[in-house]
Amino acid sequence: MPSTIEQVNREYRDRGLVVYAVNIEETRTAVAKWVAKNNSTVPVLLDPSGDASAAYRITATPTVFLIGRDGRFVAKAIGTKEWTSAHGRALLQRLLGR
Repeated sequence: MPSTIEQVNREYRDRGLVVYAVNIEETRTAVAKWVAKNNSTVPVLLDPSGDASAAYRITATPTVFLIGRDGRFVAKAIGTKEWTSAHGRALLQRLLGR
């Protein structure tokens, strides 16, 4: 999980942003160790069977889905993004303002 996702989660969670990570490769034990080591505040869901990845057509990691406050799909970002950049923050603030 990119560190910018953690930063964004910590900065925007009190404003209504909800972040989940879905791990498709590691075991529950490995994920738990990583979360503890990195003091992660992002909940990590596991998809060992690949069902969620198939359903959402995930072809690369990371893949980020942005969902508006109304629950509607807004955008999909594939690959590492700088969510803490001016552009990333502007997008998140726009979504949180909806």
